[in-house]
Amino acid sequence: MSEDEKGKRFLELIDQQNNIQWNIIAKLISLINSKWNSSQLQIEIESLVETHSKITKELNSLDENNRIL
Repeated sequence: MSEDEKGKRFLELIDQQNNIQWNIIAKLISLINSKWNSSQLQIEIESLVETHSKITKELNSLDENNRIL
């Protein structure tokens, strides 16, 4: 992958990661409002956190030589 392609992919991943972070916050607020009594929201949060982790790993792999960050 060229440096230009890595840069574009990096920006796409940052955008995805940002959207997921906002989704996690929204789900947490809903879970708090439910008095922590929604297993569905807990499952959704777990899935979002897992996706966030995968994106973070891919971001780190794109920045092998610490050039992007």
